[in-house]
Amino acid sequence: MVRARTRIIPKLTNSMLAPGAPFRSMTTPLRIITANLNGIRSAESKGFFDWLALQQASALCVQELKAQVTDLKDGMIAPAKTGLTGEFACAVKKGYSGVGVYLDRGRFADIEFEHGFGVSEFDDEGRMLEARFTAGGMRIALVSLYLPSGSSGDHRQASKFRFLDAFLPHLQKLRDSGREILLCGDWNIAHQQIDLKNWRSNQKNSGFLPEERNWMSGVLGELGYVDVYRRLHPEATDACYTWWSNRGQARANNVGWRIDYQIATPALAACAVRAAIYKEAWFSDHAPLIIDYELPDA
Repeated sequence: MVRARTRIIPKLTNSMLAPGAPFRSMTTPLRIITANLNGIRSAESKGFFDWLALQQASALCVQELKAQVTDLKDGMIAPAKTGLTGEFACAVKKGYSGVGVYLDRGRFADIEFEHGFGVSEFDDEGRMLEARFTAGGMRIALVSLYLPSGSSGDHRQASKFRFLDAFLPHLQKLRDSGREILLCGDWNIAHQQIDLKNWRSNQKNSGFLPEERNWMSGVLGELGYVDVYRRLHPEATDACYTWWSNRGQARANNVGWRIDYQIATPALAACAVRAAIYKEAWFSDHAPLIIDYELPDA
């Protein structure tokens, strides 16, 4: 069983940098990327990390690693020319699930990581990894999150509902922590009709069930979180999709779903200035979601 655990990372100082490397300011702007890789080794073979090297990301959240840490090449842990270093929460079951958070550790202070949220059924599946740090004038908790899919059968949908029930109190705990929260990842829920192409025919399918959508409404309503992409693009439809089925011609015909999110506390969401979904190359069945934030100085 994988137990939730905390690991503290020393603050990066000039003496820890490579010779001649500049010490980065711990202020804004920040570029945050989230991407479901559908297998980190597969995504690497399709050029994901080469693409990442051009993005100037401050942090990257990844989901569906389908690997153990021992399976990862050095270039998957600290990708070349990115300045990023990864931390991972892998599933006990090999080749399944798993999440990661990469940080440009020169940008942040007081870094520590929390693996899981204390529920063994889901911590053993590598569903959540939290990175805590200070950036600019904000104390932030950045979470890489991978909600279960219920599409493979009733038993998996039951697991998804158990996750939703168990995770909701943790979302409240995060809100009560005194930090700004940013939850990035594959939520496996399309919240509104404009978040998927064929909403009418999917109302009885996992990912667009009324119970799932109501749960998401509670996260964005009663708990007070903000869907950052929707804050910036409130009416986007066809342009907003982040996942396409591998069946038929879903990708070619843009028959997609928006199930990958960056969801934040209001003060952090208000710092978002632009959002993009990268579709010019395909690294998995999901597209990376990129959002730029401009944080206040300390």
